Amino acid sequence: MSLKIPYSQTARKFRGTFGVGSGPSGRIKRLRMCVTGLIRHERIESTFARCDETRGYAERLINIASKHGDKDKYAMEVADYWLLEKDLIHKLFKVIVPRYENNRSSYTKLYMLPKELPGYGKDMGVLELKDNPWPQVVPKQRETKYFLTNMLVDELRKEHHRTKRSPFVNKILDTSADNIDIDSIQNQYILDNLVDNDEGKTKNDQSHENKND
Repeated sequence: MSLKIPYSQTARKFRGTFGVGSGPSGRIKRLRMCVTGLIRHERIESTFARCDETRGYAERLINIASKHGDKDKYAMEVADYWLLEKDLIHKLFKVIVPRYENNRSSYTKLYMLPKELPGYGKDMGVLELKDNPWPQVVPKQRETKYFLTNMLVDELRKEHHRTKRSPFVNKILDTSADNIDIDSIQNQYILDNLVDNDEGKTKNDQSHENKND
């Protein structure tokens, strides 16, 4: 079962998770606490490395729960292991899984917070479940495409590019797809160029004759 997020093949080391000498068991305990907090609050804030590592296990947990359901023994054992607060098992299968029933991407979002100086000294991050009830971490930008000034600038830009194109290209773009005839347009363009060249030569000859006189 593949995850829908990029992840490392090697485990990230957490030094001094629960003091010196806590080892792998302390690392797993910290990850279980983070996964539990994420399912409980649907958004957690910690170091970016810890959030990134927690994300893979949370994605895996929700993936297994959504695929097998609460009637499967393996899915229940996985949920029971990772969720330290057992009332969250019901929330996982009855609230979280139905929320992502039609989801085709990841279940979580990961953000890196700006550094604060003076501060903790490490990169901080926010890990959250999608469609959570909290305000957005990154505020939604206002749609400015249809502002009058932007529309005028856009039309001016289009007009500028239109004047830089050759008449042959403009003729094709102005002709509807049903009535377009490339050969006739190209032939007409060639004839127009020949006429323009002949007129230019005539004017040059007349100017030379006037100079000679």
